[in-house]
Amino acid sequence: MLKVVIIGYGEMFTNLIAGTLDANCQICGVLRKEMIKYPKFIRKIKDILNPSLDYNYIRSYNLPEIKAKSVNSTEFKKLLLKLNPDIILVGSWGEKIKKEIYDIPKIASINAHPSLLPAYRGPNPYFWTIRNGEKVSGVSFHLIDNGFDTGAILAQEEVKIYNSDTGKSLKDRTVLTARGVVCELLNALREDIIIPLTQREDKASYYSHPENLELDFTKSAEENHALIRAAFPWTNAYFYHNNTCIAAHHESLEISENDTEFSQPGTITNVNHRLKRISVLCGDNKILTFNISLYKKYDRPFTPNYIKREMSIGNYIL
Repeated sequence: MLKVVIIGYGEMFTNLIAGTLDANCQICGVLRKEMIKYPKFIRKIKDILNPSLDYNYIRSYNLPEIKAKSVNSTEFKKLLLKLNPDIILVGSWGEKIKKEIYDIPKIASINAHPSLLPAYRGPNPYFWTIRNGEKVSGVSFHLIDNGFDTGAILAQEEVKIYNSDTGKSLKDRTVLTARGVVCELLNALREDIIIPLTQREDKASYYSHPENLELDFTKSAEENHALIRAAFPWTNAYFYHNNTCIAAHHESLEISENDTEFSQPGTITNVNHRLKRISVLCGDNKILTFNISLYKKYDRPFTPNYIKREMSIGNYIL
């Protein structure tokens, strides 16, 4: 039976745990992000008063927790040497793992990355693949090395991107796919020899955290539609109207043909202050309809009044 240590946080972390259990492997230790994010006293209070999904998941399976301040700490290294794992699995983590740590397992240290590597290396492929209009994303399991998402690939599976996908819905399907892939990978590592596939650097791309979130209505309705969907659930795409920042929301997004007399991109073609909803003409002569709110949370209750008072058909956003 393979002995596995799992490091991570969030949905990828919990799905790696589930997939490892599906493969009938022994999870000899787990390290969640809260162990390094919070001081011990605060973490204990949080675990009692406001336990995270990760903590509840770990407790539900009675998994042994590793207590360490960093994956690169001396205490973590000593615990790993004592546990003597066959495999380390990483599912979402902010620290770059040092060679002296990822070399410890008898078989390999493996990272789960939510894209089809070598494309879309970096922290948030969910956002970037949708924003860039990709039709397919995926999940890749690769060996950990000295780079970021650069190690040789052990397993990959595609995940289709739908026109209605948000960053959240794509993430939900991707981590569920990762559960199945890690189960198959662990079974294969136990029974067969897997030859890692070196990533092609000429095909590589790297994207950082979400940025450039301002809508540009001189661009197509589809491009703006994609940006609004990609930003959820982490943040909101936005635009400025009379120097006021307005957040765009992903619910009930629609693209329609322009049947109005307007031709200038950025023209407001319809307004509904009760539903907090507007329609705007885009650069491809199509109309994008979406829900809005004043960007700052404490201002949002005043959104209907702002729309009624400040926005009207024929106004320009640009």
